Order: sequence, then C-alpha cells, then structure tokens
Amino acid sequence: MSRLLQGGYIDRSKRLMFQFDGRRFFGHPGDTLASALLASGVRLAGRSFKYHRPRGIMTGGPDEPSALVTLREGSRTEPNTKMTEIELYEGLRAKSQNRWPSLNIDLMAVNSLAGSMISAGFYYKTFMWPAPFWEKLYEPLIRRAAGLGRATELPDPDRYETVHAHCDVLVVGSGPAGLAATRAAGEAGARVILCERDFLLGGGLLLDPALEAWRKEMIAALEILPDVQLLPRTNVFGYYDHNLLGGVEQVADHLAEPRQHDVRQRYRTFRAKQVVLATGASERLIAFSGNDRPGVMMAGAALTYIRRFDVVPGKRAVVFTNNDSAYATAIALVEAGLDRVVLADFREETRLVTGLKAHGIDVRSGVEVSDFRKNKVSIRTRSGVGDTIAADLLCISGGWNPNVHLASQSGAKLSWDPTLATFIPGSPVQAERSAGAARGTAGIGEAARDGVAAGRAAANASGFLGGATDFPLPALEGPCAPLEPLWEVKSPGKAFVDLQHDVTADDIRLAYREGFSHIEHVKRYTTHNMATDQGKLGGLVGAAILAEARGKTPEEVGLPTFRPYTKPVSIGALAGGSTGKRFQPIRVTALHDWHLRNGASMQPSGMWLRPFYYPRAGETGWDPILREARAVRRSVGICDVSTLGKIDLQGRDAAAFLNRLYINSFSNLAVGKCRYGLMLREDGIVFDDGTISRLGELHFLVTTTTANAEPVLEHMEFYAQTVWPELDVQFCSVTDQWAQIAVAGPRSRATLAKVVEGLDLTNEAFGFMSVGEGRVAGQPVRVFRISFSGELAYEIAVSSRHAEIVWQAVLAAGQEFGIVPYGLDAMGLMRIEKGYVTGAELNGQTTAADLGAGRMMKKTGDFIGRVMSARPALADTGRPRLVGIRPVESGKHLRSGAHLVSKPGSSRSLGWVTSVTRSIELGHWIGLAMLEHGDAMNGRTVYAVSPLHDEAIEVVVSSPRHIDPENVRVCT
Repeated sequence: MSRLLQGGYIDRSKRLMFQFDGRRFFGHPGDTLASALLASGVRLAGRSFKYHRPRGIMTGGPDEPSALVTLREGSRTEPNTKMTEIELYEGLRAKSQNRWPSLNIDLMAVNSLAGSMISAGFYYKTFMWPAPFWEKLYEPLIRRAAGLGRATELPDPDRYETVHAHCDVLVVGSGPAGLAATRAAGEAGARVILCERDFLLGGGLLLDPALEAWRKEMIAALEILPDVQLLPRTNVFGYYDHNLLGGVEQVADHLAEPRQHDVRQRYRTFRAKQVVLATGASERLIAFSGNDRPGVMMAGAALTYIRRFDVVPGKRAVVFTNNDSAYATAIALVEAGLDRVVLADFREETRLVTGLKAHGIDVRSGVEVSDFRKNKVSIRTRSGVGDTIAADLLCISGGWNPNVHLASQSGAKLSWDPTLATFIPGSPVQAERSAGAARGTAGIGEAARDGVAAGRAAANASGFLGGATDFPLPALEGPCAPLEPLWEVKSPGKAFVDLQHDVTADDIRLAYREGFSHIEHVKRYTTHNMATDQGKLGGLVGAAILAEARGKTPEEVGLPTFRPYTKPVSIGALAGGSTGKRFQPIRVTALHDWHLRNGASMQPSGMWLRPFYYPRAGETGWDPILREARAVRRSVGICDVSTLGKIDLQGRDAAAFLNRLYINSFSNLAVGKCRYGLMLREDGIVFDDGTISRLGELHFLVTTTTANAEPVLEHMEFYAQTVWPELDVQFCSVTDQWAQIAVAGPRSRATLAKVVEGLDLTNEAFGFMSVGEGRVAGQPVRVFRISFSGELAYEIAVSSRHAEIVWQAVLAAGQEFGIVPYGLDAMGLMRIEKGYVTGAELNGQTTAADLGAGRMMKKTGDFIGRVMSARPALADTGRPRLVGIRPVESGKHLRSGAHLVSKPGSSRSLGWVTSVTRSIELGHWIGLAMLEHGDAMNGRTVYAVSPLHDEAIEVVVSSPRHIDPENVRVCT
C-alpha cells in the first residue's frame, strides 16, 4: 500500500522506529507522532491543567490543546510540543507530561475529585493568606501542577539564523485559495513567497483524494515559476505595521538533529507590497458534559487521520454536528470499516441525509449530545427524549471559524457573519486581503476561485497589470444547508470551552457574576483563550456563553484582541544568530593585545572590551585599583581611552552647527583650543557631554562618551539632513581610526617632554584645554591637554595602526617616574573624587542645572532643548541636584543606588546615590548623589538607605568636588 505525498509516493512498507514514554513503536514516513500513536492504539496522549483527567488527541493540527509532550532529550529537550505537529523520524524520543508515576496510572488524577471546588479564579481567592505563603508554598505548587513540561537548563547546541525577505506578494497558507492566489500572482510576473506551516502543501486538499491530481499540478506549476518561492514548514506568526510579517521556518525539526552546518530554525521577516491571507479555518468545539474525555475528537481531525494518515481512530463512532462539513467524516468512517457510525445532527433533517443512509449511516436529526463517558454517548431530542449509543469515538463539529488572527493583527476590524455564526475579517487597514475559508468562503472550488481573484488583485496592486493566464480549477460544490448555531448543551457535568486551561462554561458564567463582564476581563480571570491554540477551538464558544449571560449577542460581546504569536515560537529562533558573543559584537581597541600580554582584567564596557585593572601577584579586591589611582595622584599613569567617540567635523558652518547642538558656544573657540560641551535632548534633558577641539578655522574634532558614540552621530546626522540642510557641514566618525592614550599625574608633563617632538608642552605655551600636533617615536600625533582624573593630564591621539609604538614609547619615558598603566576602575575612582559626571549621572533624567552646569546655558542664540529645558518642572530649584556625600563614620561602606532620606524609616526619598568609591585622597568611602535642594544642603546630614541590604548610613552632604575644587592641579 502506498500513500501520495507532495510530488511522489512514499513506500508504506518502510518503517520508522520511535519511542514514547520509553516504549518502542513504529510508524511511517510522512506520519506525525499523533497519527503514529493512534495507529498503535495509544489513546491517552495528554493530561489536563487543573483536574488531571486523562484526555486524548483532540485535533490534527496546530490547535491541539491536550496532546503535549516533551520531545528529544538532553540539551535538545523541548517541552510542551504538540504531537499533532511533530513529524516522525527515525529514533524520535518523546515522553508525556504532568503525570505521576505514569500516563496510564496517574495518582495526580485524584485532584479531579476536588474539581467542583476549583472554579475560575480560585487561587486568587484561596491563596492570598497568609501572604508569605504565596511565594514560598502556593505558587511553586500551582506551577508544578500546571500541565507543562520542564525545560532543559543545558545550553542549546543548535544554530539559528535570521533572514529578511522582500516580495511583491506574500501568500500565507497553501490550501486551494493559497495555491491559486500564488499561481495567479506569479503568472502575472510578481515576486511571490508562499508560506505554509505544514510540511506538505495543500491544506484541505490533502483530505480529498479526488483533488490530488489538481494539487500536484498546481505545485508543479508553481515550482517552475522563476519568481515564486515556496516555504513549507514556515509558520507566519505575526502581522505588524507597514506590511511587515514575522515567521519561523522549521528547517530541521523533522530530523533527530540538524545536518552538519545547517540551522535548526530560521527566523524570517517579510516585507511585502501586498499580502494574501489564505490561512483557512479552524473547527470549533461544542461545550457539553464529557467533551474532554479520551475518544472525543474534532470531526475534521478524524477525517485528517483517516484520509491523510490511514489511521482509523475508533471502532464505533458518533458524529455530532450542526453543519454539513462533518458529513464527510461520517462517510470516511464508514469507508474505513467502522462497525457502526451514527450521525447526530442538531438540525432537523437536511438534503444530505439520504446520501448518508445509503452508506449505512444511522442518522439522527434534531438531537444533541448531552454526555460522553465509559464509551457511551448520551443523546437527546430537543423535546428531551434520550438515548444511549455505545461508541469509543465521538467526533464533534460546531462549525468553522476563519483564522482571522493575522488579519486582526494587521489592524482590520472583525465583522460578524450570521450565516456562518462567526467573525470574518473586515475592511483591510494595510495592503492585505483574505481569501478562501479565511474569509468565510465554503467549498474547495469556491475557495480556489476566491484565491485567484485575491492573487490577481494583489499582483495588480503591486504594479503587475497583466500576464496572468487562466488555469483549471476544482468544480464548484452545491449549496450547503444552513448552519444552526450551537454553543453549549446544558446538562450536569463539566462542559469545557478551553481544554488546555480547563475553563468550563460555568467558569465563564461565574466570571460574569463576579463582575468580569468584558471579554478581555473574562479572558484574564479565567485564562480562557490564553492557551497555545489562541482560542481557535473554543474562543468563540466562550464568548457566546458570556453573551448569553449578559443578555447580548456574540457579535456584541466580540473576541479578545489577537496578538502575536499565532502559535508557540522558540526563543532560539527569535534570537537567530545573535547569541553569545554574536548577540553584541565585542569591539577591542588597538592596544587590546598589549593589555592581554600584561595581565589586564578585561571586562565588557558597552560594546567594548576594556581593561578594568592590571592585577599584580598577591593583589586581591581593591588592591590593584587603589595602587593604580595612587600612582596617578602621586606620579604618572597611562590609560587607554580609545573607546571615546570621535567625530571629525568640517565646513563653513561647522561652528554654527555646534552652537545649535550644544548648550555652550563654539564660534569664539580659538584654533588650538578645546572646550567642554554639554548636549541636550529635545526635551531639555542632558543627552551627552564631551570635548570639542578646534583644529582649524573650519575644522573641529568632537569627542563623546563611549556609550553615546553612535547615538550622538545619529543625532547629528538627523539634524544636518532634515532640520538644517542649508548648513555647509560634513562629518564622520573616526573612532576606530584614532587610538587615544591618556597620560595623567604630576609627572605627566615631564614624561611627555621626553618623547613629544615639535610641540612645546610648558604651561605658558600649552595651557589647560589646548590642542596641538607633534610626533612621538616618529609617528604624527595630536596632543590634547585635558583631564578626566583631576590631575595634570594629556591625551595623545595617534593612528590606530601605530598605537602600540606610541604607548611603548611613553611607558619607556615614564620608567624613571614609576609610570603604571591604569584601568577603568581607577579612572572611575578619580573622576568621583574630582566630581566629574558620567553615565550614572547622565542617566536620561538630569538637566544641565541638575549637574551644576546651568550657567553654560546663558549664551545667546538657540540650541536643541533650550525651550523645553525652561519648563517649570525642569527649572524647579527643588529638583535633585548633584552633590557629594561621605559617611559620618569613616569606616562605613556606601552603596550605589541607595536612596537618601531625612531619617531612618522615612519612606520619602530625597534623592539617590549615583556613584561611590573608596577615596585614596580622603581615606574613606565617598560618593556622588542627586539630592533635592542639593545646593542648599551642603554640610547637612541625611541617610543613605538600602532596604535590600537592611542598612541606613548617615552621610554628610558636600560639594561634588571632593578634591582640588579650585582646579589647581589640572591648570598648573
């Protein structure tokens, strides 16, 4: 026996071995784990969330609520995987979840005895007292019983990647509408991408042998179109603004492990001019007592297992329906050789009844199923006359809901279709259209024709106005008998509307009685519609039950907002290749190798790897940091500051451009001089600071903080291109082109005097904030007299390729003075002592006045942020201002992030501590802080409190300049 798949046949005699719960089973290529287990007689494939009652496989696709398993082992363990979507492969290993000790004997099922007491929101009401028990006892127990598997803690060994695609038309779904839309658009000349979540193209066509030839012909025609790309195993999970859609391609999930050099999954983004949503429809359940028991299956799923997988899911069946679609399932069950098939139609007798009876099907019209237990189906007429039918399979169909999730995410409002008793997509907001069953079209032939129209319209809207040819389409079907809405059969027992989160019809009504009348509130109170099927099975049923309780119609109640993702997506796929060091590429300076050779402790700082300190033998903790800072204060040190952002700026209007960007003026900056600059955002908050050096009349060099090198450049580019395009100014980043070396300390001038040629470094000739050019070790350099340490200091800029030559020359010149390299920690220590601000103070909340730089804003002329910085709240003198702090008891250890309060126990924060360090000058801890009325608090005491550490330290408020407030050291 052979079974047709895609472009050829698969030999059914070939068997694949797999394991489930440690037992060996066999299946065939093209099977899913669910179909293979059903064929092997395994019925109990899932357990419930709350009641721990056994449940069987309910569906045949992505809307499966119960059959969740843990797939694979070790580092590739993947919990909560739907058996209905797992492609069978040789050696597959899976195990059931949320049962103990086994699936067939689950002692946790005793919880079902307490089911009547465990209603919606029970844990909100029951586990609130005593409060400490929630975190330590209640929550862990509830989560342990939540029906979900346990993820591995081992590193993921697989690779993922991200691909960005552009096309004229994106078609989602490969059923008759999707295939027809793709061919119509492709033959019109458009670039088309077709995405299908399944590993086979065809959708509903796979369930009708008579249409297999047409399906094959359509796929063959698409494969030869040059601008058509077919992507099976690709689920489009989200629709975002500007026709951007996201999807995940499961490249190797159907293998035990990816092939060498291959990825497991591929995260795809699609930017399409037009989108055709041919996402099909999902069959909805009916709420009645026992609709969660093993043996209950959606009618469409039963048809799938019979027609696609050659699996008969039972021996005696009842098909319960309110629409015509389930009639095909009844016929398929008879053709599969079942002993008895009964069709229970909620409607009165329809025209199709005669045909069913001809197949030997026992048709009961005007009846409903009221219960299912112990392989017995209880039915009753509308007048209440009951009957019991022996059956081990109950197939149900409450109608079909178009899969409107992507259309809703695109912004389209949903419209109510009274004929189908469901919601369909409304008028598009973006460049998209729905086709086929996704917009309520019934029948294969009708869906295919709708797809052709949608595909041609999308191609035309993309600029392809002709070239499409006619091609054969399936025949049109006859009209269907009207569906009669049926949401719930009321009878004793639990009737579920959400089988994964165990939400019953009574839970919905209880939520309404307790004041949760809006559909969004009911969703959150009961967890209805939160399951991985995203409400495909019972979302509308729950809304209809709520509508009845409120005395309204389902149309008036509506559905909860649909959000990504339409089905579960692995975090690895979303990360793509951006993991580990690839997540944020590490940048290194030109002196990186020297730092490593000399034992530097390298740590990430933003995107850079920088030396934090250079430990020596026997040094621990703060020892190397204090030693390095002490050397700079007493003699001389050398530091790699190449990570500072550097922007070369030139042009006739360069000075005017800088005047508008910074709060201080640069038109009057002399050539050969530097100036500190502070930049605001548009809202008046400090953006960045740095130095601006005038290298020539029309030539400036701007430095930025390391963290804001790119944002400041983008800020400049935006204003130069869009706000002030009339200015003659050009600029570019030269951060990587220039290495920057700081030489600081009282002996820094004496050190550089030995190696710098062509530049007079005396205080009279080269004063503070000067810039000049010279040579070191034969290499051309720029020398800046600027300081971030509070000491006499210089910075040498040299071409990155020659950085180590200059570094070594300076080290050699400073040997007689005991020069030492110092890292970022020592630099931070000294800047706090001096009161210089950096990232902790430039945190996006502070103004220039907050940082003590308000006087710089008194220049004439406008600049970015000037108007907004004058807002009353920002100009309030009571705002937290920059201050210094030190503990009253010198031995106390200060903490960054501590809040400042007037007295211990006070809950009102007066400010916060931004930076702390151990001072080598003062011999105790010091810090910088933002404190209300900081200017008037000098000499006062407050308390630095850290509730996390249960401590309160009395501190004295001082000037932020802990040392050399008159700048004698830097200017001498």
